Amino acid sequence: MSVLRTWPSLVVASALTLVCAVAAAVSAGAAGTELTRGPSAAELHRASAEETARRWQVWPAGRIFPAALPYVAEQGGQEYARRVGISSRTDCSAAVDAALRAALKAARCRAVLRATYLDALQGVVVTVGVAAFPDQDSALRVRAAFPPGGVPSPGLRALAFPQTVADRFTAAARQASSLAQAGPYLVVTTAGQVDGRPARSVGHQRSTIFAFASDLAERVLTALSTPARPDCAGKDWQC
Repeated sequence: MSVLRTWPSLVVASALTLVCAVAAAVSAGAAGTELTRGPSAAELHRASAEETARRWQVWPAGRIFPAALPYVAEQGGQEYARRVGISSRTDCSAAVDAALRAALKAARCRAVLRATYLDALQGVVVTVGVAAFPDQDSALRVRAAFPPGGVPSPGLRALAFPQTVADRFTAAARQASSLAQAGPYLVVTTAGQVDGRPARSVGHQRSTIFAFASDLAERVLTALSTPARPDCAGKDWQC
């Protein structure tokens, strides 16, 4: 009798053991598939976006601000602006006028990188600033805080370098500005003349002499914001 009473229990236990074994096999198979599959399109897109957003931090300064940047000259044809120097400071508040600091802070500005360039004729000096934000919406909000129409103040602070051709580029010498935005980056320029003449003393100035500054901004922005397709076989990627 005892054999008859325990037999169903043995059957149930055996069945449960079989079910568990099958479940374990399925789970192991799923885990193996997950570990060996390639990245999905969504994962590749996310990895590319994250890599783009980190460029301000991981790229060498000379890659963000090349020694020479091409631009279209006022008379036509291609010229090159030469880099005078790169700032070692990256804090957001030090890079802009006081009136803009609250907007950058509210948008969680991560850094503002600055470099100064000289045009081919060595008459115009331009400071290029790269402001990095957590996302595109933050960058767009700060863009709206800058004055429109190329007004240089309030704006990016001029970056001068003592004992160089840019040593007289001060806040008062700023005469024009430009803005460009893509992804989490806002690129701002401020421009003036090498002799440091105050903007208020210039009178009517043809704006085309500073137009090339926007070319510099676009060159820097394009390099920073153009997504790279992740290459799982490359040494710079981990998939």
